[in-house]
Amino acid sequence: MSAGPTGVLSPPPEASDIAPRVDSLFGFTLVYSVFFTLLIAGLLFAFGLKYRRGRQTGEVARSRRASAWLEIVWSVVPLGIMLITYGWGARVYLDMARPPAGADEYFVVARQWMWKVQHPEGPREINELHVPVGRAIKLTMTSEDVIHSFYVPAFRMKMDVLPNRTTTEWFRAKKPGVYHLFCAEYCGTNHSAMIGRVVVMEPLDYERWLSGGGAEQKPVDRGEAAFLLQPWVRDMPQARHGRARAILTGLFRAGRCSSRRAGRWWRTTPMCGESILLPAAKVVKGYSAIMPPTRGASPGRTCCSSSPREVDGTGRREGR
Repeated sequence: MSAGPTGVLSPPPEASDIAPRVDSLFGFTLVYSVFFTLLIAGLLFAFGLKYRRGRQTGEVARSRRASAWLEIVWSVVPLGIMLITYGWGARVYLDMARPPAGADEYFVVARQWMWKVQHPEGPREINELHVPVGRAIKLTMTSEDVIHSFYVPAFRMKMDVLPNRTTTEWFRAKKPGVYHLFCAEYCGTNHSAMIGRVVVMEPLDYERWLSGGGAEQKPVDRGEAAFLLQPWVRDMPQARHGRARAILTGLFRAGRCSSRRAGRWWRTTPMCGESILLPAAKVVKGYSAIMPPTRGASPGRTCCSSSPREVDGTGRREGR
């Protein structure tokens, strides 16, 4: 539920083909549940008030055969409603669980605490999913660590994402826009921060985004912007801010990581890969090894070149 323009709680928009059907089923279930709840509670209250202890009614209890038609009605009517709900719900579920032929397949990998998406055309995203409107999208999902749950309220879709196996879900967005993506399964300390967004675009805009014309900043530029937005960077004195920025300029663009030794900055490419894949391999004194390793990583596998480089404080390379 979210606050609408008038401040009143309202359900998320119906942004997929299946959403109106899910809402209709939910509304039907809600209506008869409220009706029978009020009916039973009202009868209990009325009979309790009429036959309460100490009240003289002047009536004498006597045996009476119940009406057969009454028993049939209060048995058959609820049974019929339950069967209607079951059939309706099964039809909606089967349509949600079976992707149509020709659906575009996207691969999703969950880990604490992010969503990684691989497009069929090649681009990859983190905590974002760009899709074209009106096209069937199939998600093949797995987890690198614990159980997560891929939940987009506007699409009325939620699917558990499990380690060591794959699950699938599909949708067809019908409205361009930006929609919330959540993890709906508690997955650790930063579970509440495992959020993202699904961006639904017109087909031409999506093709432009794929080709790079409509793409957002490169990961390096986005990382730099996120770094500069950190409170401890913003509040840093201007002189120190400039010095910190000078030290970091070009560092990750070159694919190198750094450590300070004997008055020099030592930047080694194997250290970069090891720090990403095996963050607990070398932990700075005074800090805890809290980052989980990348699944399948090994000490000999890095994401960068294996040839180390040493760089002094001026940025000049020195051979080993």
